[in-house]
Amino acid sequence: MAWQEREYTVADQCQELTGNRLTKQAWAPAPKLLEAQACRLADDGVHEVHPEVSFGALADGAPLNYAKETWRGQHLRRSLLAEAGILMPDELGEADREPADDVLDAAAAAWSAHRIAQGAAGRIPEVPELDAEGRAVESRFSPQGAPLLLCEPVLLG
Repeated sequence: MAWQEREYTVADQCQELTGNRLTKQAWAPAPKLLEAQACRLADDGVHEVHPEVSFGALADGAPLNYAKETWRGQHLRRSLLAEAGILMPDELGEADREPADDVLDAAAAAWSAHRIAQGAAGRIPEVPELDAEGRAVESRFSPQGAPLLLCEPVLLG
């Protein structure tokens, strides 16, 4: 796989094999992907989570009509988290320096991690393919219509 290569010269190989060049933007996360893959292989408790899928589940499958970088998009995501019992404070200490959408994504990922630990998370795809090591290649989320509030509201901060 291209992302397993250590040098961006893999873009030339992609061009030769497929006729499409791998962009620097697509290749940039390669080191973090390799790090995550090593963690996943070392620990069956490591799961892939996509925050926007989590937010979609929090919205009962309704589309999120505002991008997460916009004021309305951030308000919508913060409201969805609050409805699930995750109350985001106005001040986050050192995390105040992080982009707001990254903080909201982290909270959504934490919500999904809680659901995975409780055995209440769904999978995409429902029947995953297996990788070379025989492990499921899937993303986890909370199914549409699942009860959202599993614990007392929590104030992060």
